Amino acid sequence: MLTLSDQRLTIEAIESLASGEFHIQLDENPAYRARLQAGVDFLDSLLAQEGVIYGVTTGYGDSCVHAVPSELVPQLPVNLSRFHGCGMGEAFSHRQARAIVAVRLCSLAKGYSAVSIPLLSMLVNLLEADLMPVIPQEGSVGASGDLTPLSYLAAVLIGEREVTHNGKRYATAQAFRQFNLTPLKLRPKEGLALMNGTAVMTALACEAFKRAQYLCLLGAKLTAMAVVALKGNAFHFDQKLFAMKPHQGQAQIAALIAKELAQDELPRNSSRLQNRYSIRCAPHIIGVLQDCLPWCREFIENELNSANDNPLIDAQGEHVLHGGHFYGGHIACVMDTMKAQVANLADLFDRQMALLTDPKFNNGLPRNLSAASEERAAINHGFKAVHIAMSAWTAEALKNSMPASVFSRSTECHNQDKVSMGTIAARDCLRVLTLTEQVFAAHLLGVTQAIECRLRAKELEEDALSPGLMHIREQVLSVFDIVEEDRPLEPTLREVSEKIRLQAWSLEHE
Repeated sequence: MLTLSDQRLTIEAIESLASGEFHIQLDENPAYRARLQAGVDFLDSLLAQEGVIYGVTTGYGDSCVHAVPSELVPQLPVNLSRFHGCGMGEAFSHRQARAIVAVRLCSLAKGYSAVSIPLLSMLVNLLEADLMPVIPQEGSVGASGDLTPLSYLAAVLIGEREVTHNGKRYATAQAFRQFNLTPLKLRPKEGLALMNGTAVMTALACEAFKRAQYLCLLGAKLTAMAVVALKGNAFHFDQKLFAMKPHQGQAQIAALIAKELAQDELPRNSSRLQNRYSIRCAPHIIGVLQDCLPWCREFIENELNSANDNPLIDAQGEHVLHGGHFYGGHIACVMDTMKAQVANLADLFDRQMALLTDPKFNNGLPRNLSAASEERAAINHGFKAVHIAMSAWTAEALKNSMPASVFSRSTECHNQDKVSMGTIAARDCLRVLTLTEQVFAAHLLGVTQAIECRLRAKELEEDALSPGLMHIREQVLSVFDIVEEDRPLEPTLREVSEKIRLQAWSLEHE
């Protein structure tokens, strides 16, 4: 159970809420609740004095110059949610929707958005009932925050649009009746507080971070397997060498690779003193992403734990603070950087597979890694098409690595004249991760096939493999039969890719 107040949350907490591992409740501490109520009361006092407050007594965006009559103020947040109901594209997954709701709840719970306790409680209720808004992926430029996608959350709170539950879609009103939930009547500013923030891009960034972190660790294992399969030079990963170029993440990856190669029985009869770059420089390539992860975490978690709507309400100091905290530049930076480095991993393992499948470079492995008998070798092509597919996935990943943040568009009557594109960057990053996970899945099957070929040829003994590599090999062989006769590998590739996406392959042996 996570008790939410204004404490700092981590990427892992959001991911646990997204997967349903955590339950959540709002802190009942009287001092915390009094601070939340103070923001609401201060806003009410300004309204009673006919104060001018952006998005409360004015129109939105460029329309802020238009005053809203007091009798129409209660209708304004409803209209905000409705006119932003123009999202397109596929909906975010149910899990991603849970992360989006959790991230928005975390920000609003900081107490600077003048939202009521019933609104926060309703967000908690949605998570606990597992009723998630159906949120189209397309339509956000990342400033003023994720207005259009978050309008689908605001609409659900007032009983409109659709939710998902147990894999099915329901009209929100129907689902609320079933779960005995009463739609909210949004207070002044609450529509704006819900929508004018970076929750969508930040939720996607939390997911992307965990997937990228896992690929770094798995990439070290895959490289070690490739070194074994190619009879490569294990001394390329010596820690004395990496002490001389002290990038911490790079050294960590080299150490992980070296750990799996510290076996005296490994073959050393490579004809090359220095392996090709995709083997020798693997720590330098994977290590760039590994070294990026600490500052990526800092940026993501700072955004996660920020109050990022506009205006913000300082009840204690009695200030209404108009600003631009909805701008998603930090998330855009993280996602643009991450997708480029992840795409580099796809390229790395596509190149390693090229070495494994080509008899000019694979140090005696069968052509295309086919394990067919000598009599049937002429008609069997092993991993030939798999490597072509890997090249296709890699090319698409590299194409999608163009930074989205440089494509700002002036919009909304030139009020939003410089925008972050953070949500597009995050969506791009997840697509690049998916493509790269497919490359990893194919490579995992390929290096396992290569090692099995060495074992069958008596060029390698099982006890020469480190416990870590044996552990990975056993997991792969539990779902994959060595390719002796050509067969479609799509079902296995899909299964292995999904396991990688969910970080289900155990990377540590017991």
